[in-house]
Amino acid sequence: MKRTIGVIVLALAVGVVWAQGKAVQGDPKVPSGVNWQGQVIRATGAGAPDMKASSPAQARLGAEMAAKMDALRQLLSQVKGVSIDSSTKMDDAMRKDTAINAKVEGVVKGFKVVGKRYFSDNGVEVDVEVSTAMLTDAIDPDPVPVAPPGKPDGEKKNTGLVIDARGLKVMPALAPRLLDDAGKPVYTIDSLSAEARKSAGVASYMQSLEDAQKSLKAGDKPLVIKAAKANGSDLQLAADDAKKLSAMNTAFLAEGKVVIVLN
Repeated sequence: MKRTIGVIVLALAVGVVWAQGKAVQGDPKVPSGVNWQGQVIRATGAGAPDMKASSPAQARLGAEMAAKMDALRQLLSQVKGVSIDSSTKMDDAMRKDTAINAKVEGVVKGFKVVGKRYFSDNGVEVDVEVSTAMLTDAIDPDPVPVAPPGKPDGEKKNTGLVIDARGLKVMPALAPRLLDDAGKPVYTIDSLSAEARKSAGVASYMQSLEDAQKSLKAGDKPLVIKAAKANGSDLQLAADDAKKLSAMNTAFLAEGKVVIVLN
């Protein structure tokens, strides 16, 4: 009994010391959560040094492995809280569909390490991220192709679409929809090509119209239109803008070159 208590006390002491350790080298900490502009979801994991390690190097290696496992748990938690559309959270979809659950977990396990910090006591923090675009294919495994609006054989004058939704209560989501004035979908997750589903995603969100117009995602000559209404993550166009969209070559929609501007 005394031995057990002693081990617990020692473990707690190490935890306190590790928590108080100072970063001696590594990258600046990356903010956790969803970055809708950068289209990534990030999380940070922490690992304490292995008390039974035979050397400081082994202790740090064990701490780094523990930090990655913690980061994986934190990242999965972040992903589960993301909205897919106006009515569905990722957690709901994963619980209802085992195939989606397996695919999403697979995407999360393939996270990218974007930062590490090493502490004076051999503890480690690891920042990881996963692309929201990579989740697009996982949440819609059976796409039903939707023909983009416009004239695909016409002259391609625009490189992308910027939707000005400032002043509207828009909910950022992985799979927003763009509707015409009659409520018919003209751009959805199913509008994307197979490649864009994995690399571009449906849309990114920005806080500035100027930044959106200059973004790589929208290209050097984007079409800018104003959203008339918003319902959750869905955006509806006015009749004139819907007609404008249908009169031009909108091949860029299949490439996911869409930016939504929030206020």
